[in-house]
Amino acid sequence: MVFMGDRATLLDTGRFVQRHARNAADEIIEAVPAVDATVDTTARTGTLPDSGPDTETESDAETEGRHRRAAERGDTDAMSALGALLLRRGDLDAAEPFLRGATAEGDRAAANNLGVLLHQRGYPDEAAGWWRVAAVAGSAPAAHALGRHHRERGDEPAAEYWLRQAAEQGHALGAYALADLLEHRSDVGAERWLRAAAEQGHREAAYRLALALERRATEPLRGPHAYGPAAAGRVGHAYDTAGRLRAADPARAGEDLPPTVLPHRAGDAAAAGPLGEAEQWFRQAAARGHRKAALHLGALLEQRGELKEAGRWYLSSAKEGEAKAACALGFLLRDAGDEESAAVWWLRAAQEGDGNAANALGALHAARGEQQTAERWYRAAMDAGDVNGAYNLGLLCAAQDRLPQAEQWYRRAAYAGHREAANALAVLLLQAGDAGGAEPWFSKAAEAGSVDAAFNLGILHAGRDDDRSALAWYERAAAAGHTEAALQVGIAALRDGDERTAERHLRCAAGGGSPEAAFRLATLLDARRPEPGPVVLGAPVDQKTECEEWYERAAQQGHRRAQVRVGMLAAGRGDLAEADRWYREAAEAGSRNGAFNLGLLLAREGSEREAALWWTRAARAGHGRAALRLALLAARRGELSEGRKWCARAVELGPAEVAERAARLSEALHQELTA
Repeated sequence: MVFMGDRATLLDTGRFVQRHARNAADEIIEAVPAVDATVDTTARTGTLPDSGPDTETESDAETEGRHRRAAERGDTDAMSALGALLLRRGDLDAAEPFLRGATAEGDRAAANNLGVLLHQRGYPDEAAGWWRVAAVAGSAPAAHALGRHHRERGDEPAAEYWLRQAAEQGHALGAYALADLLEHRSDVGAERWLRAAAEQGHREAAYRLALALERRATEPLRGPHAYGPAAAGRVGHAYDTAGRLRAADPARAGEDLPPTVLPHRAGDAAAAGPLGEAEQWFRQAAARGHRKAALHLGALLEQRGELKEAGRWYLSSAKEGEAKAACALGFLLRDAGDEESAAVWWLRAAQEGDGNAANALGALHAARGEQQTAERWYRAAMDAGDVNGAYNLGLLCAAQDRLPQAEQWYRRAAYAGHREAANALAVLLLQAGDAGGAEPWFSKAAEAGSVDAAFNLGILHAGRDDDRSALAWYERAAAAGHTEAALQVGIAALRDGDERTAERHLRCAAGGGSPEAAFRLATLLDARRPEPGPVVLGAPVDQKTECEEWYERAAQQGHRRAQVRVGMLAAGRGDLAEADRWYREAAEAGSRNGAFNLGLLLAREGSEREAALWWTRAARAGHGRAALRLALLAARRGELSEGRKWCARAVELGPAEVAERAARLSEALHQELTA
């Protein structure tokens, strides 16, 4: 029993096979500008007798008529040319008698073309026989066709022999097919023939030659865990629910990976090296309509900052149906502020099955608060085979406090090898109190290269008082550029008295934006400074030292202790307005030292009432000196009971010298009260 749907599928498949065969032949024909690579149009003499001069205005019908008249008179060259013309048109029945007639007269082009005709009719062995006749007679197209015939049957030695015959005669397709065969066997001679084909205008050869040059130049720089730049469509990266770049997917291989290190623009390939030459071949292939070459060229240019030209090549590639180029163009437009146009190209790429574009659409809708649409696109990314889709679904669910669903998606992505999903899953398990379940996932993510996971393992071991293991993981994360891990390594080195190591890691962490690292680095440098001399009125003010600059950087990031220290340094320079600003900022953020110092500054300026307010805030926060100041202030005002109360607070808070002074003052106030 045959269902209608099944029958329709079979019919469509048949049409597809026929169409595919025709398209393949057309592609070969178009690939050679002068002489058809498969349909050999060359005759023995190059001209036809009694044909008259060819003119630019002669129509196809007139050309055919002229050849037909000469063929009917028995002219071999005319029969060969007419057979090639009809074969090119697809009229096999009309072409065959002319080709057989010319072949019988020893015309090698006709023998080749008769082989093409028989191959198209489904007689490959008979076709190979005529190709052999033509190839032995010196036909490069026939040698190429015969070589491909043998390769399809697995006879690689015979294939190599005939393809080499074609290539050595300057046949572009023969050179390309030989290069493909040699490359399959990892033969270093492949590049020579790719170059030969590329120099004759073969666009696929130019593209593959560019890939080979690029790969040879960049492989030593990539390392085993390299991912390539985000320029090439950001392929293999995940985006969180706000559209931020999150994590690299497992490394891709092959032609879709753009270079890690790109050449500067140079005048010629030799000056720019292999990468510069690779770019030139990408350009040649792209200019001939090779969409993947255009994608790579766009990635090269984007990486170099030449965004306008990169966009043109991405657009060219995208219009030819390259989904990755459409995706990359979307990112380029998004970065330029044209989010709506970006969404159009992402949509086009996503509909073509590009998971990265679907992820980008998901992030776009998530940032707009359209959670359901975002989830739909993340699912589409996952269905397209992009593991980042599952990871981003986890992020989306976690942002909505749907933790069981988040765990499900994280786990799915983690099992597929997504290292950041493994780290996120471990964090989720740890937050749920399952440290035993979290640790293996942290380890798996860290071993796969997740810097966050290595840092989290450090925290996990530190919580168990296993400082040695914690430091090992912190050092691993710090070596990969993790700011907080570098801070922890720096703190550990300070604790061990290794100031050189401490300074190196604190500089890394401070440079990465850690205010605590900036403060600790400033403190380390400050301790090495000589004691400043007395301030001389009218003397020039020295430039800020490096430690002051680090204190200020930390202070500007909201570090309260740094703010107090910057205020103290400003006060030491006599810049009371600057000191007031930093003390006040620290005090308002909750710093009791900032509040105490602000009170001292205000008291010196005569604002004793406001000073008392800040001292009160500091004393209530546990500052003993502030409590003592309030006790002294109350004593001067004659508020003896209030003074004793603050004395008791100062004795309680300390430190020792403050407690001693407060105790003596309290005794004096008591005697005054009881006198």
